[in-house]
Amino acid sequence: MTRRTAPRAALVAVGELLAWWLGLALLWLVFITSVDTLERIVGAGCAAVGALLARAGRRAVTWR
Repeated sequence: MTRRTAPRAALVAVGELLAWWLGLALLWLVFITSVDTLERIVGAGCAAVGALLARAGRRAVTWR
């Protein structure tokens, strides 16, 4: 990887993780019935783990 593509690749990775996180966090909020602080923390954490796993799975399939 050259120096010019490294920042772009990092921005693409961060953007993908944020997109996955946002989608999964919104899905979590749709499925729960009560929204309090603990539910938001658990949802954000689960969405972060899910985003990391989704990115890793996509990379494993597309070999990027």
